[in-house]
Amino acid sequence: MKLALAQLGIDHGDVETNVERAVDAIEEAAARDVDLVCLPEIFNVGYFAFDRYPRAAEGLSGPTLSRISAAAAEHGINVLAGTIVEDLAETTDAPTPADEGLANTAVLFDRSGDRRAIYRKHHLFGYESAEAELLVPGEDPASGICEVEGFTAAITTCYDLRFPELYRELAANDVSLVLVPSAWPYPRVEHWTTLSRARAIENQCYVATINGSSEHEGTRLLGRSTVFDPWGTTLASAADDPALVVSEIDPGRVERVREEFPALRDRRLP
Repeated sequence: MKLALAQLGIDHGDVETNVERAVDAIEEAAARDVDLVCLPEIFNVGYFAFDRYPRAAEGLSGPTLSRISAAAAEHGINVLAGTIVEDLAETTDAPTPADEGLANTAVLFDRSGDRRAIYRKHHLFGYESAEAELLVPGEDPASGICEVEGFTAAITTCYDLRFPELYRELAANDVSLVLVPSAWPYPRVEHWTTLSRARAIENQCYVATINGSSEHEGTRLLGRSTVFDPWGTTLASAADDPALVVSEIDPGRVERVREEFPALRDRRLP
């Protein structure tokens, strides 16, 4: 499978411009014969535009995801729209973790523009962030698992990387590719790289991290969207400017690594 990570430049608060950039990235990925293209966390509003969350929130059938779904269908490409601020009260055609409130939600669309997976961020960031105050957490990580181009793929989001037990649960479900839309800022570069690589190594799967590229009120996203293979080797990566990171990945490689070095079989629970 050919995978693309769309490291978008994000103008915080400018939804129309950000969605246009996302659609342009989808079109470019399709022109490069990509099978799956992934977008960053809160790509339409901008993660740090917390004051815009209530006004910009929409349901899963709202304008942002409708536009992304249409682009996926138009170009015949799988798209991870990761993520938007979802207004749960506006979502009436999919299961929600609560009757109301806002969630940090990713949706994976297939080549026909149909939803294949919905993932609501499980771990909300509380450190000097309004996310945990404004949003409700997702309660079902398995809702982000689906089959894509020969992979059993799963979605997690940004801060989730710090919680290895979540990824162990995914490995127990035979996940071979984890997609991680993010809004990871400076200065925590080493955390970003180390945690992502560790999740790939310990679960013997591909991990693809999709970060944004922007600055808002003194906080700058560090970019560095990266594809790690099941050994933790970097297959493709970007610097901190907008980029489309493209890599070939193979589900058979996950099977071979797990067979050659069966560490997961040796796990002993206390």
